[in-house]
Amino acid sequence: MPADRRGEADDRDRPVLLEAAGVRRSFGGAVAVDVEEFRVHTGSIVALIGPNGAGKTTFFNILSGFERADAGRWSFAGRDLTGRPPHRIAAAGMVRTFQIPRVLSRLTVRENLMLGARHQRGERLLGALAGRWRAEERRVAQRAATTAEVIGLTGVLDDYAGTLSGGQRKLLELGRALMARPRLLMLDEPMAGVNPALAEALLDRLLRIRDAGVTMLFVEHDMDVVTRISDEVVCMAEGRIIARGSAAELAADEAVIDAYLGARHDRLGRRVR
Repeated sequence: MPADRRGEADDRDRPVLLEAAGVRRSFGGAVAVDVEEFRVHTGSIVALIGPNGAGKTTFFNILSGFERADAGRWSFAGRDLTGRPPHRIAAAGMVRTFQIPRVLSRLTVRENLMLGARHQRGERLLGALAGRWRAEERRVAQRAATTAEVIGLTGVLDDYAGTLSGGQRKLLELGRALMARPRLLMLDEPMAGVNPALAEALLDRLLRIRDAGVTMLFVEHDMDVVTRISDEVVCMAEGRIIARGSAAELAADEAVIDAYLGARHDRLGRRVR
């Protein structure tokens, strides 16, 4: 475990929050995902790594409801979510972001954040008819301001989202996910396209979010990022999980080195005997 991680008990001593078994997905004759067993423990940060085409994003999409599975089951906090649509999975507490941020460019940062909150006024007609939505909207707006402070976007809160840089859009999508009060935050390549200075700030914020009680599962190619913040690393290749453990353990794993880290070289580029 990295030096800046918490020195608590092994993840196996924590309750299982997300559990999947026998998850399979094929496209034509090609097997994209064939995962026999997968778990994420409460309070952990789990990184999903592997070469391009390993099935990481497809598996990620299946768990979050954006892709169907041919077989298998998965549960979250003891609740079966197999085959549920994305909005049901998000309502259960599994909230995701995307590699390419999906922001509404003609709305402000504040308005984008507010859209992430659950139980919007349009979802509760009786509350709207009674005029209660105004008080609720003020509360949501205040939460949006607080969230903007957490993710470092206070200074652009009333700017249009279309004026933000790529890295700021990543932060905005992260903030919108936080507005849904997730128990599990699923991040698809959070560092892709983010400049180094902003990446450092984003890493710090992710650790703070974890410390606030949010479990995380993220897909990432940057092994420095994986090493710095993950409690457990899971490596996929050809649709299957080939190894799991700490970043240091996987950096020395022959199967991982051959499949992902580079023909018998460790992540630092040194030849492995």
